[in-house]
Amino acid sequence: MTKFEYMEKYDYEQLVFFQDRNTGLKAITCVHNTVLGPGLGGTRFWNYASEDEAVEDCLRLARGMTYKNAVAGLSLGGGKSVIIGDVQQIRRDTVRREVFWRTFGRFVNGLSGRYITAEDMNTTTQDMKYVHMETPHVAGLPGRSGNPSPYTARGVYKSMLACCEHVFGTASTKGKTVAIQGMGAVAFTLAAHLHEEGANIVFSEMDDEKAAKAISDFGAKRVALDDIYSVDCDIYSPNAMGATVNDITIPQLQCKIICGGANNVLKDAPVHGKALKDRGIVYAPDYVANAGGVINVSHEFAERGYNEEAALSDIDRLFLRIREILRTADEKGRMSHEIADEMAEARIDAVRKVKGIRC
Repeated sequence: MTKFEYMEKYDYEQLVFFQDRNTGLKAITCVHNTVLGPGLGGTRFWNYASEDEAVEDCLRLARGMTYKNAVAGLSLGGGKSVIIGDVQQIRRDTVRREVFWRTFGRFVNGLSGRYITAEDMNTTTQDMKYVHMETPHVAGLPGRSGNPSPYTARGVYKSMLACCEHVFGTASTKGKTVAIQGMGAVAFTLAAHLHEEGANIVFSEMDDEKAAKAISDFGAKRVALDDIYSVDCDIYSPNAMGATVNDITIPQLQCKIICGGANNVLKDAPVHGKALKDRGIVYAPDYVANAGGVINVSHEFAERGYNEEAALSDIDRLFLRIREILRTADEKGRMSHEIADEMAEARIDAVRKVKGIRC
């Protein structure tokens, strides 16, 4: 499928390529939908195997942001940026790092507010400070809402509690075994919540230093990367790259619930959502469960300025939204991701009649 065919199929608005020979910047920004407001989505830095892989990731992530922001009730559309390369090479040189991110900021500024960027995988609040030197269209800055990871983790945790209530009858992870894929910033904070409540944590992580800290702080058990899917557990929590629920991994799963911070967990939503349903595994739609970070960021745009207490209150309501989605899916005999998609699309369609697209 060509890029235009794919964009037409899922109604994308814009796909932009940026390059700067001086800094080595190779970036892609996608604006999926601006009916509800400017497209908000973080910038991901990854050493993609190919340009096509980067484009596909950007497209999928941008569309996911549209749905995430819509279901969360935010006045924001969906967008995303990905940067191709080795993030460590940029971080080793302080001067190059500043110029690199300021160059990216100038490109973002050229989109005239149709897209607002923020921190994401392998990017930091310091990177966003450099971006902000060149554009006002950046969120998640220090002194405002800051690093979104702890808030994303809080939302995942609250969503997990709703799943436990739905499956086990009690909104608690105490005594449950949670298999966490990845131990990055979101997953580590999630693990802290789980450990405090008395859950048993099994995890996979390629970074030995991160793994050692998880073992030390939480008494967690580490398994090999490919063994995380077959762990005998109550909950599988994907918190790394997407598409980890697929034809290969689904037969291995021993869990009753899937709920995590990763995006696009289902490689092919209709196919793999049905496969989970057939196996009796409850799935918390990823863009609902992991919306805590963007909900927190959205409070930067409040008329009275950022208020953490108000942001946390909104994040905690993800418990009710996941509960509603799971109950509706059961009542209608549908897949949970279908119910979430329909909620998002219904809101976008309703607002479209009022606003039209942003110009």
